[in-house]
Amino acid sequence: MREARDRGPFATRQIQLHFEHMFVLGVDPGITRTGYGIIESRGGTERAVVAGVIRTDPQRSAAERLAEIRFDIESVISEHRIDAAAIEQVFVNRNRGTAVAVARASGVIMAVLAEHGISVAEYTPSQVKMAVTGSGSADKQQLAAVVAMRLALSKVEGPADVADALGIALCHAQHQFIATVEAMP
Repeated sequence: MREARDRGPFATRQIQLHFEHMFVLGVDPGITRTGYGIIESRGGTERAVVAGVIRTDPQRSAAERLAEIRFDIESVISEHRIDAAAIEQVFVNRNRGTAVAVARASGVIMAVLAEHGISVAEYTPSQVKMAVTGSGSADKQQLAAVVAMRLALSKVEGPADVADALGIALCHAQHQFIATVEAMP
């Protein structure tokens, strides 16, 4: 906080920095594995709350797998405070079948979040990498290393989906922090 001193017409006005304290859920959607991570963000400082992966059985029908993802995401929401959520935006690379399955999982997750009144932002993989590592072309190992460093973890446990989900949450928290700073008078 800067304090104003009486300097006549050149006095600086008092500016109080207020940054929102929030819990952000990041989700890396998938039909076989959905990574999730919740971080606590306060004024540009973050800490990991919980992270994990939802796995579904490939032998089950798509509908059953989507129902399982829905149930598990609802469990995460009911067990933890979540103020905002961010999800990786679906993109079509080479395998359209995979993209369709990911889009289905993403839609189920977004619907559950909306039903609970939680706002959802979408970020592309390159936006997440750029926000977290400073390079939109960072590989998964680089992203995981920077996520661990920023969250003061020795390493991110589990498959890459977990580090990706935490990275998505960090990306959103960073975007919110910047938006708050830019909106200041």
